[in-house]
Amino acid sequence: MNISFIPPAAAAVYLIWALPAAHAADPSEDLFDLQALSVKITEALPYVEVPLRGETVLLMRRQDPGATVDAPYDKTARPCPPYCVQPMQLAPGVETLGELEVIDYIERIAAGDPEVLLIDSRTVEWVRRGTIPGAIHLPYTRLDPQYASPQQIAETLQLEFGAVSSDGLWNFEGVKTLVFFCNGAWCGQSPTNIKALLGFGYPANRIKWYRGGMQAWEALGLTTVQLSGLAEDQAP
Repeated sequence: MNISFIPPAAAAVYLIWALPAAHAADPSEDLFDLQALSVKITEALPYVEVPLRGETVLLMRRQDPGATVDAPYDKTARPCPPYCVQPMQLAPGVETLGELEVIDYIERIAAGDPEVLLIDSRTVEWVRRGTIPGAIHLPYTRLDPQYASPQQIAETLQLEFGAVSSDGLWNFEGVKTLVFFCNGAWCGQSPTNIKALLGFGYPANRIKWYRGGMQAWEALGLTTVQLSGLAEDQAP
């Protein structure tokens, strides 16, 4: 993974202007010596700079060793059904990702790769709490036939994902790689998206799943951001 460091001679201590953060690391709140972070992502990867809507977000972990997981991600008991534990392998050919693999895709997005989308599948009230830097909001209702019309689903496949429709047949040869996540191993929203796409014929090797989702992301103290201009979900 490539990462741009601020030269020590230029600024040993660097304040980065970030979009408003939610529950995890908020680099906008303090000054950090980026060359000597006490809590890195990995030993070789202390932080990642993510361009986002004309500003720069510093993706890093909380530097307070006493920090704990904030509500509502500190909650461990939820009724099942519907909040049942998802399998590690969601479907054949769909790769399950951890945080470092997600960060790899974030770096590709930050570098301008147009062939990758990081997709937050949650409903809008959850996304307002904060999301992963670089993610777009595409609620599961946009791909779920229970809520979306065939025309709406077709528009998402073509305009967002790069699929081509001709004479009623779908061509997925040039589609984007989609990285889905929702609230965690107990959340069924991103699995709903993924299963719907597979049913439409979307290639499994172009679908990735961050199973840990926001609960695991928050548990590691990684940066979250707030998205502006969120529309209300179309679900009843």
